[in-house]
Amino acid sequence: MNDASVTDKTPNAQSGKPVFRRGKNIIAVASGKGGVGKTWFSITLAHTYAQMGHKVLLFDGDLGLANVDVQLGLMPKRDLNDVIRGRLSMSKVIQPYEDGGFDIIAGRSGQASLSALPSQRLALLRDQLLDVAGKYDVVIIDLGAGVDRTVRMLSSMATRTLLISTDEPTSLTDAYAFIKLGSAAGMSKYVSVVVNMVQGAMEGEKTYKTLLRACENFLRIKPPLAGIVHMDSRVKDAIRSQTPILKRSPGAEAAMDVEKIARQTMRDMAEERKKMAAAGQ
Repeated sequence: MNDASVTDKTPNAQSGKPVFRRGKNIIAVASGKGGVGKTWFSITLAHTYAQMGHKVLLFDGDLGLANVDVQLGLMPKRDLNDVIRGRLSMSKVIQPYEDGGFDIIAGRSGQASLSALPSQRLALLRDQLLDVAGKYDVVIIDLGAGVDRTVRMLSSMATRTLLISTDEPTSLTDAYAFIKLGSAAGMSKYVSVVVNMVQGAMEGEKTYKTLLRACENFLRIKPPLAGIVHMDSRVKDAIRSQTPILKRSPGAEAAMDVEKIARQTMRDMAEERKKMAAAGQ
């Protein structure tokens, strides 16, 4: 990646908005298990950053169970499978999503999982994504559930990984397993927790503290809380209508929660860059 691909955006002096470096702001959205709202969150996060004026790419990193295109009501003619099979380069499968103001790279459901790819092919895929990322202010990667080697590889590219959990015991157990396995792979430093589908802030805090205690006691790790997303019937309505919630119900509480998380994550990444710069990295 050349220097031109990582130039800073001009800062907004009035808003004090932290500056993104192109190709340096890759956010992976993960979960220990399916069914916790990970893809909806990824879409809403991408849409939020686009509305803030950033150039955004949403990458569906779950080839075998890809559903970003389904939730957006799209039928892409080209997708990640074309890249994996060597038919097209990564840049050729980018599709603009006009209603959201961001681009997507779609996966394909029902195909062999990315985890089945040889390591050399995975590395090539990673390198192509990094090249494409240099053209964007923010890249959101919607990871597959769990912590297979593809998830670990994609997470290793991320400036920040947002781990989605709910208050269900199975979700918390799997979130803990993600952090534990991620810790062994050196990923835990950049993981923050999002508690999704909670009835209120107190419930969300309680859920987070349950996970935090387990991480502190057994892993000696303190993953920070990125934020809480309230249970909101308008989320299900948006998914059923295959329309982003920020378009269908822009004032929804869950949408505003994601906006708060987006801004906090932006600040966290800006702070991380300052620390790296100070350390000469």
